[in-house]
Amino acid sequence: MGEQTDRPSDVASAVDELTRRGFPENLRVADGSLQVVRTGERLRPEDLVIRAYYRFEGVSDPDDLAIVYGIESKSGPRGVLVDAFGVYADPALSAVLQDVPIRPTAP
Repeated sequence: MGEQTDRPSDVASAVDELTRRGFPENLRVADGSLQVVRTGERLRPEDLVIRAYYRFEGVSDPDDLAIVYGIESKSGPRGVLVDAFGVYADPALSAVLQDVPIRPTAP
């Protein structure tokens, strides 16, 4: 899907990679939508597309379970969102992303 064969080795590298690929904003969950941290702009789930993602599984530490998303909005903003997965996943984020399509773009 959106993962590459020569993928980043950790969460920080994945965020850097996505930023270089044109996802400069930091995103967070806010009241059933995503919010651009820098501007406060709200992005509705129906206007979003996941363009890339990297999943990290901690071999020795279950706390290292994370997914880094590169998300694009129809209104323009493109940004990065980081979430845990498994028992540590944010249920509010899962609710926002549940119907967001995954349509990878080339690196």
